[in-house]
Amino acid sequence: MASILAFAGSNSSISINLKLVKETASLIKEHEVQVLNLADYPFPMYSYDEEKNNGYINSLVEFKGYIEGSQGLILSVNEYNGEPSSYFKNLVDWLSRLDRNFLLNTKVLLMSTSGGERGAVGALETAGKLVSRFGGEVVTTFSLPSFGENFNSENGITNTELSQKHQEAIALFLSKL
Repeated sequence: MASILAFAGSNSSISINLKLVKETASLIKEHEVQVLNLADYPFPMYSYDEEKNNGYINSLVEFKGYIEGSQGLILSVNEYNGEPSSYFKNLVDWLSRLDRNFLLNTKVLLMSTSGGERGAVGALETAGKLVSRFGGEVVTTFSLPSFGENFNSENGITNTELSQKHQEAIALFLSKL
């Protein structure tokens, strides 16, 4: 049994990416999955001065510990103007200051969703590069377009084709753990 950490790269209280992460986690029965809501982890905006004057806050060190204790990571990134949110990038900046290879040997199921037809693929591509840069291995990706039309809280992903692709992505990810 592998330990998997799951979170969305968003600090929104109504994050659709967190809803996708929770749905994904609920489909995994044979492994331990810990879902974190990053809205519970307020990180200051990274700057050299902030790091020099105040060091690393406890929640950052704690979060890095969750990553280190996991064999796999389920991550869904949100998108603003074609890129991951500044909150997610800020988190990556802080984690990389603690340890340049904070994702070393971590298998990643990388996902994204948005209200639009592109499903946040711009953020997905950028996040994939970041994951690789810091030692992680993106096993597979999944993008859910038009979240409001293709997802509901009772049934999860309602589009049959997209649901099948999601399940295939999960199976491939799990096979690599």
